[in-house]
Amino acid sequence: MPDSPEVEGEKLDWWQWIRYGPFLAQMVVIRRCNLSCGYCSEFDKTSDPIPFDTLSRQLRKLRELKTWAICLTGGEPTLHPQLPDLIGEMTTLGFRRRQMITNGYKLTEELIQSLNESGLTDMQISVDGVQPNETTVKTLQPLRKKLSLLAEHARFQVVMSGVIGSAPPAEAIEVIDFAREHGFIPRILLIHDENGQLKLNAEELAAYREVKRKIGSRFEDVDGYREKLIKDGVAPFKCRAGSRYLYVDEFGQVHWCSQTRGVFQKNLLQYTLDDLKKQYHTPKNCHTTCTVGCVRTASAYDQWRGQNNG
Repeated sequence: MPDSPEVEGEKLDWWQWIRYGPFLAQMVVIRRCNLSCGYCSEFDKTSDPIPFDTLSRQLRKLRELKTWAICLTGGEPTLHPQLPDLIGEMTTLGFRRRQMITNGYKLTEELIQSLNESGLTDMQISVDGVQPNETTVKTLQPLRKKLSLLAEHARFQVVMSGVIGSAPPAEAIEVIDFAREHGFIPRILLIHDENGQLKLNAEELAAYREVKRKIGSRFEDVDGYREKLIKDGVAPFKCRAGSRYLYVDEFGQVHWCSQTRGVFQKNLLQYTLDDLKKQYHTPKNCHTTCTVGCVRTASAYDQWRGQNNG
């Protein structure tokens, strides 16, 4: 077993990681996006890429904290000119899962091959519908050739999500059919508001049920939280954001998640074991109606343990 790294003068040993350490960190590598989807609050049109050296320091810090998986996000990560180098750095540092999120528009055969060679393990791409509309152009019609390139050349796992809430609901069903036909892992996302809250009308609910049926046993939903939200409006859980899950923004600040920026923040490079413990035990008042699946997934392991009890 490797030596325990120094974390602000303390040793973060493996037992402490098992108790408090990060399972997943999402790291913004650029806030700029080439699209401007009407439902999105996580992009701008002007920001420069975060310098490679800055991101490398953040990655080394996340490795010191024994983070298991890293997901590069934005904005749109493919706008970062050193994206394959960043994936390569993640591989060199030994992260077990090396992931990224993309809208797919900038994918080329050359870039896909570079991501293969650099060690990418997982790509997430969401497709909002079939035809472009006033809310989104992140749809099948303009993306079919890019997605076909992925199907042909990617050696990493591709999770392709249909989306309910940004296009006619029935289009999500066609997106899921496309994903299955091309060997991608199908998933469904439900558009939430800027506070991470969920609202579905009857037509959207019907499409969600059909997509769930098509995906079948591979339909993943931690503790059935979306069904609880649909039925009861609430799905309480013990949120471990700031500990099991870290969201690192373009300024290197850790937040609970992308939807709660400004509620809590601390510079990643100053993060300590005490911060992991404190945020692990801090109840989040937004937990009952949260739709942020990655946070719920990262928190699932610890639902038997209490919070706010030191």
